[in-house]
Amino acid sequence: MSHVTANQPNGTPTWVDLGIPDLDRAMAFYGAVFGWTFAVGPPEAGHYTTCLLDGRRVAALMPNPDPGEAEFWWNVYLATDDCDRTVQRALDAGGSVISPAMDVMEQGRMAIVRDPAGGQFGLWQGRAHIGAEVVNEPGSLVRNDLVTPDPDRARTFYAAVFDFTLDRNEDLPEFDFTFLRRPDGHEVAGIFGNPDAKSTTWATTFEVADTDAAVAAATAAGGTAAEPSDMIYGRIATVTDPFGAEFSVITRPPA
Repeated sequence: MSHVTANQPNGTPTWVDLGIPDLDRAMAFYGAVFGWTFAVGPPEAGHYTTCLLDGRRVAALMPNPDPGEAEFWWNVYLATDDCDRTVQRALDAGGSVISPAMDVMEQGRMAIVRDPAGGQFGLWQGRAHIGAEVVNEPGSLVRNDLVTPDPDRARTFYAAVFDFTLDRNEDLPEFDFTFLRRPDGHEVAGIFGNPDAKSTTWATTFEVADTDAAVAAATAAGGTAAEPSDMIYGRIATVTDPFGAEFSVITRPPA
């Protein structure tokens, strides 16, 4: 599915946003890499800026409220049809709450939660704002995976909170990689156990039409990138934006 017109099922990555110290520079960078256009929000909304692909929402940028913040990362929000209930399930499963459930005007209801392994994520109960309106096509979100040195605790937590089933990724037998599947059987994310990871983080991957071209655009716009490499799911590269926020880009093989 590429165009999304309704709220995603529980547990599905549905939105991403990024806090950065320089909104104009961020728009220039991400516009160059993904071809996004931008709708800058009003001051009373903190200049929360929607990133658009062909006029449809794909992500958001926002000025970081703490200019002394040393690290920047893409925040992932998992869909929920009842934010308050999911917060309670997260607490019951050993998680903690960073920001309690609250209404975001008429747009939806959100909370920020931390899993027992230390991974931070958002919950989004969409109302007027259903989340990303384009996914799984060039210039949009294609994947989110939790990278953690403590995969056992993470697997137990996410299965308990979202009723995910856990399937080992047999495509990559050399890695500790577990698929997270919704009760309907649809795979929505993964947990990658990496003992060398310094912390537990949700990693964000965007699809692109040409990985090498996206890397070239990112470096020309002031970012850095690793050399693209080929793997079973496509040609992938890790990119770091001018502020230090890391993400991946991938060109998937033809279906």
